[in-house]
Amino acid sequence: MSAMAPFADFTTLCARLVSTASRLGKRRLVAEYLRALPPDDVPNAVAFLTGRPFPVSDPRVLNVRGLPAPGGAASGPPLTLADVVAAFAQVAEAAGAGARRLKEQCLSALAVRASDAEREVIGRIIGGEMRTGVSDGLVLEAIAEAAGADLARTRRAALFLGDLATVAALALTGGPDALAAVTPRLFVPMLPMLAEITSDFGEVLSAHGGVTALDFKYDGARIQVHGDGQRVGIWSRRLSDVTASLPDVVDIVRRDLAGAPFILDGEVVALDAAGRPLPFQELMRRFRRVHDVEALVGEVPLALHFFDCLVAEGRSLIDEPSERRWEALKRVTGGRYLAERSVVTTVSEADAFLSRALAAGHEGVMAKDQRAAYEPGGRGKRWFKLKAADTVDCVIIAADRGSGRRVGWLSNYHLAVRDGEGWADVGKTFKGLTDQEFTAMTERLWALAVGDDGYTVRVTPEIVVEVEYNEIQKSPTYPSGLALRFARIARIRDDKAPGQATTLDELRQLYEGQFETKGRV
Repeated sequence: MSAMAPFADFTTLCARLVSTASRLGKRRLVAEYLRALPPDDVPNAVAFLTGRPFPVSDPRVLNVRGLPAPGGAASGPPLTLADVVAAFAQVAEAAGAGARRLKEQCLSALAVRASDAEREVIGRIIGGEMRTGVSDGLVLEAIAEAAGADLARTRRAALFLGDLATVAALALTGGPDALAAVTPRLFVPMLPMLAEITSDFGEVLSAHGGVTALDFKYDGARIQVHGDGQRVGIWSRRLSDVTASLPDVVDIVRRDLAGAPFILDGEVVALDAAGRPLPFQELMRRFRRVHDVEALVGEVPLALHFFDCLVAEGRSLIDEPSERRWEALKRVTGGRYLAERSVVTTVSEADAFLSRALAAGHEGVMAKDQRAAYEPGGRGKRWFKLKAADTVDCVIIAADRGSGRRVGWLSNYHLAVRDGEGWADVGKTFKGLTDQEFTAMTERLWALAVGDDGYTVRVTPEIVVEVEYNEIQKSPTYPSGLALRFARIARIRDDKAPGQATTLDELRQLYEGQFETKGRV
């Protein structure tokens, strides 16, 4: 391959991926392509393969709907990957009164040079859906294969770096040794460790060797705080930079915390005038605010609760047991701003702590194995969450056009849980949102639309909603075999990414768990 990678080669790869059924075959194609690329093109090729115009670590966005049709055959010099990257950069950086026109001009110039097949691929990159059957997980495996690196080591590097494009560049230039040297990096956010759902403290104690650490489960938003003296960075659980929206948290980190450089895991909760937790949506006002932030600080004060320490004094604690990380956290915070915690050995002690959490207005409790390491992005029995309300996190994969008073809205939402690398339908609902939220949701869903049969609009699985339900039922309708009865949206979880939604396996466990107190037909 020449020093300037032709975009036609990338387009050909996409076509071959579509026509290749096996996962192994797709992985081999991607690995061969990446191995042959010039080093400078590797990060952007990985971003494109995963349906992103820029690598995850690049905060720029295009804010365009698609690629305009040029109305003729391709003309001009053939496109290279670098040409597409440069055009996307121009579009993302266009600002001011003439920004829309400038964006259109940049994309039109790109479209004129592209073949029909190239235009289709560029349009899919812009739309965020490549439709090649290639997931982020498969690309990670292909990176390991291309570099001759151990898959587990590559996956671990990806968890620390948070960006497959960066992992690919490191693996294909520095090799396996470079990946082995990767540790958590300050101001590079990591995916948060996740928990399984349960309602049985007996199961928790059994899984955790007879002793577990319980934290209040706050009705707030997960944050990851990085600090190095005066510099502070704060990220949401979706790895969005929310530092500018939380100046009061920044002040606390600078003023009251020690042991820098550090990376802490925690939660912020919005409070009312009496210091009681406010609904989650009030907190989201803070996360979305980018202007006049200081005014909102007074209107919606926050409580800060840290519960884990991933780095302290510049040393990674990822592989240390949870108990040691908690001790390090107490040193960094001086014992302040900590989640309410109790180490218990009996179900009665656990029940009493849960009652305290609920009485204080919180969601429930988290149970953590004190022996466990911290696995970014990992979900398992090392952490459990126990809540009073029956809720699951679903992704909206489609919406029906409304009727009656809901005419003009997309208002009957098709709900799905994660099933491997895909999605499993588990119900529909039009309940739970206000008229204002219906209007805003309709606009968001149209922007994500990928198909429309005149009644149902299919959308990119992007929006996560927390769903209350009466019970989980067997379903002959859905291939998942399960459905949520009386589903109702409790809140929109803009702080969660689709990959953090409830899994089908978890839903099956919740279904079986219902029969501990109910009869089974």
